[in-house]
Amino acid sequence: MATNEIISKLNELSELRRMADELNAEIEAIQDAIKAHMTEADADTITAGAFKVTWKAVTSTRIDTTALRKDLPEIWQEYGKTTTTRRFSVAVAN
Repeated sequence: MATNEIISKLNELSELRRMADELNAEIEAIQDAIKAHMTEADADTITAGAFKVTWKAVTSTRIDTTALRKDLPEIWQEYGKTTTTRRFSVAVAN
């Protein structure tokens, strides 16, 4: 791919990410308004037209890997799993 094509793709990517950020902000605002209504109504489930909305507390238990690594490093070493990924990042060069 030629440099001009990469620049064009990066400009397009930048614009799409900006649009996605705006959409995500709108989504969050609408969700927050619905959650506020549910809080006022003291309801964890509501039905509106064809929609059923639930907003319930979910409890989960996870291992605190930082504490495990500190307190029992030999156990953490034995059961720890190392993975390798590649991170894609775009920054504006100065």
